[in-house]
Amino acid sequence: MTPNALFLADNVALDFINSEYGVGDNRHDCLVDDQSVLGWLQTAGLLPHQPQRVAPKGLLALARQLRTCAREVIDSAMKGSPADPAVINALLEAGRPVRQLVWNDEKQAYRISFQQRDSSAESLLEPIAEALVALVTHDKFEFVRQCEAHDCVLLFHDLTKSHRRRWCSMATCGNRMKVAAFRSRNKS
Repeated sequence: MTPNALFLADNVALDFINSEYGVGDNRHDCLVDDQSVLGWLQTAGLLPHQPQRVAPKGLLALARQLRTCAREVIDSAMKGSPADPAVINALLEAGRPVRQLVWNDEKQAYRISFQQRDSSAESLLEPIAEALVALVTHDKFEFVRQCEAHDCVLLFHDLTKSHRRRWCSMATCGNRMKVAAFRSRNKS
């Protein structure tokens, strides 16, 4: 388990970017070592929970590279300008899962099964790169937003019916901003 990890973006790629949050002295990084990255992946549901699982060396460095690149790609896509997706493309290639045709006894039919290529850092992080690609190439990308709170850097995918979500979380930033607006109105 990764302490203080936030899962409120409604998209695993954005949640991964949000694994570093806060501004100034209140900046927090959920990814502090190889094991914490493994814990984040397990918490996100991208890996089955195995208490004795050992993270591959270099997982933290690659995860941080992916997070930086993913943030740049999201920012550039929101602005309508290009960014260098080299880290993402390398992960998609090196971590590509193995596709296999397998029989499904329950449905009495064949299906395609995707298995991790190996337990390398690239294979573990490939699902995040894949989720990012799906997000930026999807027609609903226009609903990716940054929290409107002045001191929040979190991103989220606004999947509400009206697409009017303003804050990463109503319980935190939304409440703080509404209280601040109320106080500001009542001071005058």
